[in-house]
Amino acid sequence: MDVLSGMMSGFEVALSLNGILFVLIGVFVGTFIGMMPGLGPISAIAIMIPITYGMNPALALVMMSGVYYGAVFGGSTASILLNAPGISGTVATAFDGYPMAQQGKAGQALAIAAISSFVGGTVSVILLMFLAPTLANVAVVFGPPEYFALMLLGLTAITSLSEGSVVKALISAVVGFMIATVGIDGQTGTPRFTFGNVNLLEGIDFLVIALGLFALAEVCTLILNRKGSFFENGQSIGSLKLTKQDLKEMVGPMGRQSILGFILGILPGAGATIASFIGYITEKKIAKKPEEFGKGSIKGLAGPETANNAATGGAFVPLLSLGIPGSGTTAVMLGAFLVMGLQPGPLLMQDRPDVFFGIIASMYVGNVFLLILNLPLIPYIAKVLKVPRPMLIALVIMFSLVGVYAISFNTFHLYLLLAFGVIGYLMRLFSFPAPPFILAFILGGMMEQSLRQSLTISNGSISIFFDSMITIVLLMLTVVSLVIPLIKKPRAKKKL
Repeated sequence: MDVLSGMMSGFEVALSLNGILFVLIGVFVGTFIGMMPGLGPISAIAIMIPITYGMNPALALVMMSGVYYGAVFGGSTASILLNAPGISGTVATAFDGYPMAQQGKAGQALAIAAISSFVGGTVSVILLMFLAPTLANVAVVFGPPEYFALMLLGLTAITSLSEGSVVKALISAVVGFMIATVGIDGQTGTPRFTFGNVNLLEGIDFLVIALGLFALAEVCTLILNRKGSFFENGQSIGSLKLTKQDLKEMVGPMGRQSILGFILGILPGAGATIASFIGYITEKKIAKKPEEFGKGSIKGLAGPETANNAATGGAFVPLLSLGIPGSGTTAVMLGAFLVMGLQPGPLLMQDRPDVFFGIIASMYVGNVFLLILNLPLIPYIAKVLKVPRPMLIALVIMFSLVGVYAISFNTFHLYLLLAFGVIGYLMRLFSFPAPPFILAFILGGMMEQSLRQSLTISNGSISIFFDSMITIVLLMLTVVSLVIPLIKKPRAKKKL
């Protein structure tokens, strides 16, 4: 009853004239920012903090929340149309979304992304409303050993992300691990593999690698090969209508990844990026036809798009219930709370139910607005397909350079972007898959940190990984994940 009465006060905020206006502004700005490669919600929310100073805290935070989940919702557009991920959480969307656009199904791909995002976001809000206090305790239980086991489980999917030689996939992953170690060691403060260059002390930003390996590598392929993949199918957006079969294929991934994405979003440090990758990997692992993934699979698009939007709702669980930010964006949101004189945590629900439940209620309204905004705009958004190829190439390069420069205003990152663009092109030329590289880079840093923290806690004893039931279950799942492909291959050969 407390939750229901709280939600009533939350909807009073979200459905007031000012509430609707600020939700609409937030999701509109967030969608636009998500479409622009490199910008991301962090910088937008940081800029809004001084602008909203003096405003009603509930309305200000409702607007900032709208920017956050709106950016994740809209980030799929650039991934699908240009193979240039708008934000890091939509990299996995490009794996199947971009091939669909190449096949003349850009409209269908954008519609699938919009519907999947809406379902993932809405389910996560429902779960957030009822389970926030309880699930916050789950997030606290996850210590370094649990995180290490979770990251290890994620890395077993590297072979699933390879489309050819497993050896090449492993080599790609090893290089991703190596890049993840560049920068200052978080435990000892020692510079590693910086070669005396101060620009590498903070490591290499994920977006630099993602835009280099995907967007600029695609541009290099087009320029050097004179034949390419930017929408060869008559530059048509195709139909926006989804058949019953399409919807049937979407139902399973949307249901599964709404739950999985939400759970991963709760864990501090996981966030939309890891949720989208694990969502993609999970769907490929259980698919009857995994060979269709990477070639325009509906399940391969619906899975990560649902997961990354569900993770945004999950990320608010530790923020609102414990005052612990689960990602870079929620860390900035925490700063906004403190600037406005609010302390997120167990007492926020009692002291300021208008803020706590106002944010949750605004997500219901915001997700509806996002669907209404995005679906009718698809024909106009997809007109990027009509842009002549030389101009489109120039736009991709410009957006990539501006997006990377906006991260730190450091020209050195632009050189890194170009370097990874060349690396990405060479990987394509010699059939080295890029997804294992990206996955290893994302998980590598967290995995190393969790391993070292665990061994420090246990004075070097590996028994710490068998003290927790959660860790044991995750390690068992890792073994199962490694064994199943070995069993499947001999059976497949016998059938042949």
